[in-house]
Amino acid sequence: MSFCIITDSASDIPESVKKEYNLHVIPTPVTIEGVDYFDEETIFPDQFYEIQAQGKDIKTYHISQYMFEEHFRPFAQRGDEVLYICFSTGIAGTFQAANLAYDELKEEFPDFLMTIVDSKCASLGFGLVVERLLRMQKNGAPREMLIQAAYYFCAHMEHAVTVTELDYLFKGGRLSRTSFLAGTVLDIKPIIIVDEAGSLKAVEKVRGWKKAQKRILDMVGEKGKNLEQQTVGVCYGTDKDAFEFLKQQLVEKYHVKDILESRVGCAIGAHTGPSILGIVFFNEVNEEYQSYLK
Repeated sequence: MSFCIITDSASDIPESVKKEYNLHVIPTPVTIEGVDYFDEETIFPDQFYEIQAQGKDIKTYHISQYMFEEHFRPFAQRGDEVLYICFSTGIAGTFQAANLAYDELKEEFPDFLMTIVDSKCASLGFGLVVERLLRMQKNGAPREMLIQAAYYFCAHMEHAVTVTELDYLFKGGRLSRTSFLAGTVLDIKPIIIVDEAGSLKAVEKVRGWKKAQKRILDMVGEKGKNLEQQTVGVCYGTDKDAFEFLKQQLVEKYHVKDILESRVGCAIGAHTGPSILGIVFFNEVNEEYQSYLK
């Protein structure tokens, strides 16, 4: 029996991490012009953003109970125990569907053990959690500690996000018509976090794209702890220059230990647009866990 850490593709976890740890990632579905695709399986960021730029009809929906059963079943059949870090309930119904699937499988496999953690995080926010847990496991952290660390990491994850196009937030109901019109005219960019409920929330407005980038960098300094000991996550949609700027500044300003780099996929990109930029980091560092991350 193995203890397996898994996640879903809304984590935007880098391909390098998937390969290094042989990580099982459940693909998030997206519908484009009525046709179903699966994130990082049948559609990838470059292709997705090209389609999005063409103005095609795009809808996302959470992984269904049936899909979860299909992915969980092999673990149950092998007698493995699973720790699944899932997309926030504040954004999608992933957590509930996963629990329904687990309950269904328990009837067939009563000894199947699974812990499903509602990350209350988005994109690389929980991707970074997963990467930290996998590294700890590789370095010998015991099962009980890994489960405990999963909840700790999720509870102490910060997201600092911005976008340059407001159309997608407006269409998704995350921006009022007044804010959308005024923001477009005045070049206002929202500063977005993931709140305690795990929902995307615009908390500030700044004028200009460069100022927005600098503001999310400032938030790292305001909320982050022991940054020189941290691996910080940076993700983007299509603006590679802004992405490189953020990485450079994180090293120069905060001397972060390492950077986990990622592209934002369709689960979040469909609602934010291609210009999304995000930094994810911890507001606390647990020294006991750090000893397994060296």
